[in-house]
Amino acid sequence: MPLALLALAVSAFGIGTTEFVMMGLLPNVADDLGTSVPTAGHLVSAYAIGVVVGAPLLTALGSRVPRKKMLLLLMALFFVGNLASALAPGFGWLVAGRVLAGLPHGAFFGVGAVVAARLVAEGRQARAVATMFLGLTVANILGVPAATLLGQHLGWRSTFLVVTLIGLLAMAALARLVPYVPVDERQSLGREVRALGRRQVLLGLLTAVFGFAGVFAVYSYLASMTTEVMGLSESSVTLVLALFGIGMTAGALAAGPLTDRALRPTLYGSLTALALVLVAFRFTIHVPWLALVTVVVLGAVGFMTTTPLQMLVMNKAKDAPTLASASNHSAFNLANAGGAWAGGAAVAGGWGWTSPTLVGAGLAVVGLAIAAVAGLLDRTRTDEAASRVVTGSGPVADEQTPAVSGSGTPASGS
Repeated sequence: MPLALLALAVSAFGIGTTEFVMMGLLPNVADDLGTSVPTAGHLVSAYAIGVVVGAPLLTALGSRVPRKKMLLLLMALFFVGNLASALAPGFGWLVAGRVLAGLPHGAFFGVGAVVAARLVAEGRQARAVATMFLGLTVANILGVPAATLLGQHLGWRSTFLVVTLIGLLAMAALARLVPYVPVDERQSLGREVRALGRRQVLLGLLTAVFGFAGVFAVYSYLASMTTEVMGLSESSVTLVLALFGIGMTAGALAAGPLTDRALRPTLYGSLTALALVLVAFRFTIHVPWLALVTVVVLGAVGFMTTTPLQMLVMNKAKDAPTLASASNHSAFNLANAGGAWAGGAAVAGGWGWTSPTLVGAGLAVVGLAIAAVAGLLDRTRTDEAASRVVTGSGPVADEQTPAVSGSGTPASGS
């Protein structure tokens, strides 16, 4: 794998750390800024809003910017957002800093995925994208627990200062290791917007919203489940979150080769496994050692969905994959927010701390159903195209055509 993928992974590590670390620092931030923990929770939503807004907006604005320069500009914005968070004089300024830090998230992964796919030979694109995402999963094993401990002992501002330094390191790695990647001459904002409106792209995004929401219906309340249901101490929460991160990393490593081999079967299999594991968690959570094993498996099957979903929208967007790729991260963050809301609604409704597992399983099943319908429509269209070629009634655009064949853009694999 090219060293440039290491630079993308380092950047993903920094982004993943700043995205998830706030969950462990809410009490510290609330106490320091004189607000309540629920109010401080808006800082998590603020970052998600930044991602949802920034992914399509910044991708559109940078549609004609060379890819390496675009990555550097996005990471510079990440640097500024985290520095603003570290120096925020009050809660309102911290909210603004979190929104600013979230703006480049989706656009970076969208552009980064396209660049990663163009750096490797055809048939290895999914592995390249998964390597970049590996930085995001490692952040949950090392970055988030370490940053949380740092913030608890030296103050939450120190956490954001360290993340700011990671941003600088990432910029240096991008500048040094990523080669010049020109903008495709055929690429334009209009072409990107039209690609985003394709049926298979929209169905892929909708699959991400519902399917991945199943993960966050549980992950958002994993800390409370650890103490309230598993019966473990509060100090064990960091261990449980790290185990989830280990599972995420294993899922990312497995997803790349599997997606290169067979995209849709990998997507169907991971969503099915996610639903089953969430149902199983409803029962294993009462036995601590079984619960910890299930947490690892949950992280693995949950994150195994991300690579095939990313590759799917890139493939179906064909020769204009960047905006669709970035919008996929908006979909993932909508899933984060929606899953957390749905799981929280079940708990607030008096169904208990185990109820998010069944809510998550239901959401995963909905995501699987959407993916299955999309696959059926795709297969039907392909069959129609083959029939027309045989009968000589004229060509039909094949939605399974790779985005840019032969230039490092992902092959469908479906």
